[in-house]
Amino acid sequence: MDTLTAEQIAERIWLSIAERRLRPGMRLKETELAEVFGTSRARVRQVLGMLEREGLVTIEVNKGAFVAEPSVEDARDIFHIRRAVEGRVLERLVDRLDKKKIETIRRHVEKERIANADNDQRQIIKLSGGFHQMLAEMAEAEFLSVLMRDLISRSSLITAAFRDSAKYNCGPDEHEEILNHLRDGDPEKAQEAMRHHLEHVEKELRLAAGRDTPRSLKDLLS
Repeated sequence: MDTLTAEQIAERIWLSIAERRLRPGMRLKETELAEVFGTSRARVRQVLGMLEREGLVTIEVNKGAFVAEPSVEDARDIFHIRRAVEGRVLERLVDRLDKKKIETIRRHVEKERIANADNDQRQIIKLSGGFHQMLAEMAEAEFLSVLMRDLISRSSLITAAFRDSAKYNCGPDEHEEILNHLRDGDPEKAQEAMRHHLEHVEKELRLAAGRDTPRSLKDLLS
């Protein structure tokens, strides 16, 4: 019992939401989740509480837990905030970059290319968000790093709910462009590339998302 940590279970659920297997509004039953993950209901409640704090789950008294249903305005707000926060991240980062950090970013972008070539959606999702989180951590700004973690989590829900394509692709080409400007010591162009990148992601969103035919949590989380 409890072979998986709460963090591991939370990541599995987050990925299933980002992959559009768990859709907004779907109920997350404690008993089913406990069976799927081979864990206790107490551990499931802990996980659901974590996901609620990240904005991925809503918990209603006497009703249970549900995948959160972001509104169109929520989507606009998140990307508005991301443009401001990620712009500040780049401002902080440009003075803290060194050859080691540049090489780490380059290797990360290369992993994104491999995941795209393999059409590995799970890795694409993890690496895409990981790129933005990595920049915040390299900027050595704890507050911005924590804020980015929350924004990335909420963005994954929004893109799952509203994007046109079934494929999640934040874009290694655009990430590489940001990297190249950072490497060249051109913060203005890096900022411009980041704004263009986030606007591109936002423009791929649509105002309504169809509902899939409900299936069991076991099928959706396997």
